[in-house]
Amino acid sequence: MTVEQHPNGVRTRPATVTDQSRVFDLIEQLTGEAPNSRWVTVYESHLRGERGAVIVAENDERILGIATVSYNVTIRYGGEYCELEELIVDDSARGLNLGRILVQRTIDDAQQRGCAEIGLYLVPSTEGNRGFYEKLGFEVIGTEMRQNLETKQS
Repeated sequence: MTVEQHPNGVRTRPATVTDQSRVFDLIEQLTGEAPNSRWVTVYESHLRGERGAVIVAENDERILGIATVSYNVTIRYGGEYCELEELIVDDSARGLNLGRILVQRTIDDAQQRGCAEIGLYLVPSTEGNRGFYEKLGFEVIGTEMRQNLETKQS
């Protein structure tokens, strides 16, 4: 993956080790949770491209936004598909079209990797973003169900 320059003066590129602190700051803004050792383990795995990736959007001053994805394997596709996990744009960078730029970059990277499709989950707090994702070509295909396993590991 390479650095891509965009007309608004922003670059997108894969994250590096030196980006970890700023990436974690943005994730903390989204979740309200403090970074922990599990975040470090996943981040390092994403840097190796094992099961995911982190893309940053930056200007000459700092990282303004990030997108994280996971790569999953399924028999029905005969290979990988991509899941957009986090899309975070710093409040100070709103209006620069970074959300669209980051999502398009993850789509392009997933296609280059050979993924069969890319998807995402909308949760109640992000449901208002449905129209944004639909404009980028995403379609509603069903309802997600989950079960929290962390509470059962006691």
